[in-house]
Amino acid sequence: MDLETADPDDRLDELDRRLVCALQIDGRAETGRIAEVLGVSARTVTRRLARLLGSGTVTVVLMPDVRDRAVGALLLRVRVLRGKVETVAHALAARPDVPFVDIMLGGSEVSAVVLTDAGSRDRLLYGQLPATGAVLETDVHAVLHAFADAGHWHSGHLAPEQVAALAPPAPTTAAPATDALDRSLLDLLGRDARRSHASLAAASGAPESTVRRRLHRLAAGGLLRTHATVDPRLLGMAVDANLWLDVPPGRLAEVGGVLAGHPQVHGVLATSGPANLMATVFCEDHAALFRFTTDVLGPLDITRAETAIVARAVKRAGVRLVAPIRR
Repeated sequence: MDLETADPDDRLDELDRRLVCALQIDGRAETGRIAEVLGVSARTVTRRLARLLGSGTVTVVLMPDVRDRAVGALLLRVRVLRGKVETVAHALAARPDVPFVDIMLGGSEVSAVVLTDAGSRDRLLYGQLPATGAVLETDVHAVLHAFADAGHWHSGHLAPEQVAALAPPAPTTAAPATDALDRSLLDLLGRDARRSHASLAAASGAPESTVRRRLHRLAAGGLLRTHATVDPRLLGMAVDANLWLDVPPGRLAEVGGVLAGHPQVHGVLATSGPANLMATVFCEDHAALFRFTTDVLGPLDITRAETAIVARAVKRAGVRLVAPIRR
C-alpha cells in the first residue's frame, strides 16, 4: 500500500488533529461514536474523515504485531554506500514482511522492522543483504519483549475521558486459529481497516452476519489492532528519533514500563545486542528532543544512550510513504 504524504505546510487544524487522534485510538471507530465523544455533529465528522482519508493524509490499517509468537521480530540497522540508501530502503519496503522502514539522518543508514519466520530471515540476512553490493554492514537485534508499539500511541489531542470512551475493549482470549475466511477478512482490513461490514461481506462473499461474528472473534483475540498512519509533522512533531539505550538488567522492566507510558514515546522494545532497550520518540523540534533526553531519560537508570534521528519514513505499519518526508 502506498500513501501520498501531506505537504507539511498544510497544517491540520485542531478538529482534524482530534479526529486523527480518535482514529489512532480505534481505527474502526464508527463515525457516530466519534461525533458523540468529540461533541461535534456526525455530518461534520463524516465530511472531515472523508477528506482526511480520501486525500491519503491518513491511512488506517491493521497493526503488525511484534508480539506474535508465530514470527520472529527483528530490528535491522543497515549501513550502505552513500548514494544507495534509497535503493536499499525501497527494496526492504517492497517486502511484505517488513512493515517499518526509515532512512536515518546522514544518508548512510536504513532502519527496518522485520516480522518473519526463520527461513525468510536467514535468506534475507545471510543471502540477500550480503549479496547486495550497496550494503556495508548489518546489525540485527531480536525483539525480546514489546512494552509498547506504534499501535498503542496516540497524539494526545483528546482528554483522558474521551480516550477511555473511544478505546476498544481489551482482548479477552488468546489469538484464535484462523481459517480461509478469517485470513481474507484480515487481508482486506490490512489494506483498509475502516472497511464496513457490508463492504467486507461483498468482497469476501460471506453473509454480513457472518462477517460481524468473525470480526468480533478476531477482535476478542487481539487481531484487529489498528494503526492510523499520518505525517507526524501535521500533528506538530517534526522530529522522530530512535533511542538505543543500555539499562542494567535488573531495571530493564521498570525503565521500559516508564518509557512506554510517556506520551511522546511511540514504541519501546527490549532487544538483543549492545543496547538492550530501544525507544522511538516524537518531538516538536531538536530542542524538545534535548529536553526529553535530559528530563525524561536523565532520572532513569540508563548507563548509555545513542540517539539516531529519522530523516525520512519510507514505510509505516505496512503503508509505503511515497512523497519524501524531509526534516
